[in-house]
Amino acid sequence: MDIFNSKYKRLSGSNYREIKKRTDVLFAESRRRTKRRPYLRSEYFRKEKIFLEYFEEHLRQKNFFDKVRRLRFLPAAIELLKYSRNKPEISENRHRTGEKLYRFKGKTSDEYIFFVQVKENKKTGQKFFMSCFPQD
Repeated sequence: MDIFNSKYKRLSGSNYREIKKRTDVLFAESRRRTKRRPYLRSEYFRKEKIFLEYFEEHLRQKNFFDKVRRLRFLPAAIELLKYSRNKPEISENRHRTGEKLYRFKGKTSDEYIFFVQVKENKKTGQKFFMSCFPQD
């Protein structure tokens, strides 16, 4: 699996509120472009849409420490989804047979490795940005 080098660093901040303010700006930008569901277009998927609302729902299930850990990589993860042409690790979802999971690997400009997961519904072909998280 190839690594995508991002031009962004991890977001700095000492608590959830500081980091959430900066990431809300990124989501507001994508919401402003459409009246419907926010999305971005991906180079790897031939400019197909990747919907973003699932990521926000996924974050609500996490505790504050984990939210901060994941949100720090959001600008780099969005850049990876938009511009990466690197082949991801592809697997079938063990829990749901109608889904395919893509895992992209990236590196921030301050040398932190992170992963981005995208879920594809096989029946409709829709893709959803699920999560981004650092390598442990």
